[in-house]
Amino acid sequence: MIKPRVDHLLEHADSQYAVVVVAARRARQITSYYNSLSEGGYGEYPPPMVPAEPGKGALTLALEELANDKLKYEYRD
Repeated sequence: MIKPRVDHLLEHADSQYAVVVVAARRARQITSYYNSLSEGGYGEYPPPMVPAEPGKGALTLALEELANDKLKYEYRD
């Protein structure tokens, strides 16, 4: 089961497409953040903005950030 629920995520985004794109991009940033920590540096990406418990993947963290209004996005022209 997906947590947070899809209907709750759609309250914070314009469409399912926006949820997927925003969450995927943020998940890549979270992954890059953790990879830079393992290499001994402090990366250019911000750390997760929700509690990162063991066993939670980057995509789950990104979806939780979106559901908790931690992520904002806008369309480019």
